Amino acid sequence: MFSKIITALFLVIFILTQSANAQQYKKLHFKSIVVDTHNDILTTAIDKGYSFDENLRGKTHSDLWRMKEGGVDVQIFSVWCDGEKQNPFAWANREIDTLYATAARHPGQMMLVKTPDDLMQAVKEKKLAAMMGVEGGHMMENDLSKLDSLFKRGVRYMTLTWNNSTPWATSAMAETHDSLLHQPKGLNDFGRQVVKRMNELGMMVDLSHVGEKTFWDAINTTTKPVIVSHSCAYSLCPSFRNLKDDQIKAVGKNGGVIHLNFFSGFLDSNYQKNTNAFNAKHKAERDSVLKTVTDPYFADDYLFAKYKDEVESLRAPFHLLFDHLDYMVKLIGIDHVGLGSDFDGINSAPQQLDDVTNYPLITKELLNRGYSKKDIAKILGGNFLRVFKANTN
Repeated sequence: MFSKIITALFLVIFILTQSANAQQYKKLHFKSIVVDTHNDILTTAIDKGYSFDENLRGKTHSDLWRMKEGGVDVQIFSVWCDGEKQNPFAWANREIDTLYATAARHPGQMMLVKTPDDLMQAVKEKKLAAMMGVEGGHMMENDLSKLDSLFKRGVRYMTLTWNNSTPWATSAMAETHDSLLHQPKGLNDFGRQVVKRMNELGMMVDLSHVGEKTFWDAINTTTKPVIVSHSCAYSLCPSFRNLKDDQIKAVGKNGGVIHLNFFSGFLDSNYQKNTNAFNAKHKAERDSVLKTVTDPYFADDYLFAKYKDEVESLRAPFHLLFDHLDYMVKLIGIDHVGLGSDFDGINSAPQQLDDVTNYPLITKELLNRGYSKKDIAKILGGNFLRVFKANTN
């Protein structure tokens, strides 16, 4: 009888401890300013005929209501089209119009912000602080006046390239695939003018997607801290989209911030091998799909949606996101890391991170790994706020 009582007491203590721990991480998460520097829901919503302010649970990673549920305070919405799109500047403005319209419909839930003061006001009023970042310098169409226009409309960072190069900057994709490289690597004189103009405007220079030569040219040109809005560590996962150690150290020296991408393929070094095996298994069907469309990403999305159980096993282990974070912190310190999910721009996120409502699990894991509350606040958003302010001065 006595042993049963002791066992019951231990069980009660365990349950109470677990409950207290749960309350601790949730309290810290929702108290912190949580910033995600890259989300592609605008493009996804337009492509699929959705609206960001409807309930998209089960259809997308994100919607306005689930961002609130996940404790996201500041979302930088990606303004994107691929390098083949005609009139990319017009497309950028269409996506910007979409975000403006959504904010106008929900003045009590979200607020477009252009300055650090705007951002803090939105947080104070418990509204989603909505910002914009152009993903790909091709969207300014080689025209500095169009860069100025994008800034006036609220764009606060620009990724110098997407996977495609511009006439003035080479992408990581091109610099690592000789068949795609049609110009000297790096920034040319106009590319340096773009970086300098961004510094003058107060538009953050984003070095995700850029080639190594472009990276170094930009780092050596900018007078303001940069961001890397959605990339990970090459040493842990050797993807052309990830940063090598010397690049990571250069961002730290510059005072910038690297925001970790949630894509399994940038976190898990085994992902490409496993995906290749999946594609080989479904090669006949994939080839059939590719006869009707030219975009291999569509074929990927089609097969991933059809074979969900198989695709689930391809997802990166949850811990790998934090292994990348730990790795960068050891290299350059706690002040230079953040989060840039790439939600709704990726087809495979780590296990447990199914959508934006799972953000509190990140705070929980950071606590489990021994990060202090002060350091966690920096990772979740404080580091980005510092760089945002530094670019507006």
